[in-house]
Amino acid sequence: MLFKSIVRELKEMKDGIGSISRRGEVEGRHWRNRTRTHIAPDVVPFDPNQQGQWANIPPELLLDIVRRVEESETSFPARKVVVFCASVCKSWREVTKEIVKTPEECGRLTFPISLKQPGPRESPIHCFIKRDRANSVYRLYFGLTPSEDESDKLLLAAKRIRRATSTDFVISLVSDDFSRASSTYVGKLRSNFLGTKFTIYDNQLPSDAAIQHRGRLTRRFSTKQVSPTVSACNYSIATVSYELNVLRTRGPRRMHCAMHSIPFSSIQEGGSAPTPTSFPQYFDEKSSPALVSKAKEPSVNSSSTVSVPSREPLVLKNKAPRWHEQLQCWCLNFKGRVTVASVKNFQLVAAVDPSHNIPAAVQETTILQFGKIGKDIFTMDYCYPLSAFQAFAICLSSFDTKPACE
Repeated sequence: MLFKSIVRELKEMKDGIGSISRRGEVEGRHWRNRTRTHIAPDVVPFDPNQQGQWANIPPELLLDIVRRVEESETSFPARKVVVFCASVCKSWREVTKEIVKTPEECGRLTFPISLKQPGPRESPIHCFIKRDRANSVYRLYFGLTPSEDESDKLLLAAKRIRRATSTDFVISLVSDDFSRASSTYVGKLRSNFLGTKFTIYDNQLPSDAAIQHRGRLTRRFSTKQVSPTVSACNYSIATVSYELNVLRTRGPRRMHCAMHSIPFSSIQEGGSAPTPTSFPQYFDEKSSPALVSKAKEPSVNSSSTVSVPSREPLVLKNKAPRWHEQLQCWCLNFKGRVTVASVKNFQLVAAVDPSHNIPAAVQETTILQFGKIGKDIFTMDYCYPLSAFQAFAICLSSFDTKPACE
């Protein structure tokens, strides 16, 4: 069988699954209108261990097929064929996971867990953010700029929720479900009252818990109130701080990001950053009795400090702009990725002490840059050791109102 015909059948198989799901949705709509006490997702039950006719392919041939697909489809939307390969059956999924490398190694985003893994070391991953002012929703897409047919690959979405003393940005894998009780919830960003300090929360503990500095665990809700497929905790992984500038005498915004989940050694020679390989194991009453016992306490929003050894965290600072006499404004070299002047534009580099003996090239490397290119459209380029989730959360802090910082 030709290689192209195999890929074609994989697409047809995926379309068939989609049509079954849509048919189930139409049939289940009548029942959902009758009762709202319990809503189950309209999906066809899928056994992850179920094997089909494609499972009988010789391992050598299967390895060659998946490798060819992975090498030929380098970007979305074509790269979704790689995801189709992992959806065929268990044996295909294991081979695909073995072949597909992390963004740090190959510079590509494939599976959702790639959004929690560090970016490439050599060149940044280019993304852009669309702001929906009417619904206070921010969508992160993969690519240099928006396409004309709006077929861009959605990576993450966030919804701003204003509270009496703070502002929350709830981050999800989809743009139409921002419930923290949903399986698509990946984390959040919370500000203080003045909008000068932000805390980034992740729904899973970093891969190496020993590097978490001053970690803080918060329970989102009692585990009795949610489905067993939902993780019930948040973990503080970073803080973003903006310097006060009440008299507006210091120029543009100044920010510092303390990445408690990333050790400073990650940017040193031979260093590495935490790289999760899967989303958290979800809790239920059988597998996590200790967590359930804590859920019986009266206070649902209680928090407790995570007792882990502290290591020096990576600290990022914004690169200082220069004053342009002819343009009469502050300027930074965004290499053509930013075209509109805005107080939100920034570039982040590592804050390095001279005693660390870090090469100058590493100190000048832009780890994250964010800037405006049009009305409600912003670019976001990130690289190692940040992940897409961490970079997106940092950029979201720039959208919040900061009257005391500018």
